[in-house]
Amino acid sequence: MGGAAGGRLAAAVSTAGGLGMVGMGSSATPEQLKAELAALGELSRPFGIGLVHWVMQDRPELLDMAVAARPALLSVSFGADWAWVAKAHDAGVRVATQVATVEAARRAVDAGVDVVVARGAEGGGHGEPTVGTLPLLCDVLDAVDVPVLAAGGISSARGVAAVLAAGAAAAWVGTAFAACVEALTPEAAREALLAADGDATELTSEYDVAAGYRWPASIPERVLRGSPVNAGQGVGAVRHTVGAADVVGSLRDGAAALLGRWSAS
Repeated sequence: MGGAAGGRLAAAVSTAGGLGMVGMGSSATPEQLKAELAALGELSRPFGIGLVHWVMQDRPELLDMAVAARPALLSVSFGADWAWVAKAHDAGVRVATQVATVEAARRAVDAGVDVVVARGAEGGGHGEPTVGTLPLLCDVLDAVDVPVLAAGGISSARGVAAVLAAGAAAAWVGTAFAACVEALTPEAAREALLAADGDATELTSEYDVAAGYRWPASIPERVLRGSPVNAGQGVGAVRHTVGAADVVGSLRDGAAALLGRWSAS
């Protein structure tokens, strides 16, 4: 969610009852993180920070600044060095990482990660497109004993209900918030998201290569076809520009109604 999930969006999500994340992507700098943390304002609710591992290695100040901000959750993904986990834990910060395989989930837990995000191939932005969200989630839940969040293609109340029913501790949602009024998403990209159907995405490394980013070929990004606009396969459920509180409320209340109906039947 780098370039979309800034401090203003994170604050709105957290205020509405979710855990808003300040997302630092491929081009993140300490200056950008400082500005987005300032944009949280006088937030009194928990929030999180997300970093890309290789970007953090290139700019170690990002980790120092993130830990110093005392987020409720620090997420660092797409790396094999786990030294950052101890640094966060020493500061009392819980940590998460995205995984695309059961083996990766086991490695993360062995390294001390507190929360695992099972990120399926449907997800927008960068990730290993190995297996779909639901089968990955089920396998990871059976393999580890830490809270597991589900990510990838979850943009509706039905999607949230489905992964909660499967046993996920929560849903990790991106694309549904990218068109919110609080997001940093440029207007042209916002309009493209609202107009897109679920089959309008593709996997590519073209834009990373052009920008000189050090993403390996095994971790492409899912974008709207023919553009650099990150979007997951749940983009078809995103039809209106609304506030983050409206999205949180719709996902929460809709999922609760569905789960309540199923449990009562």
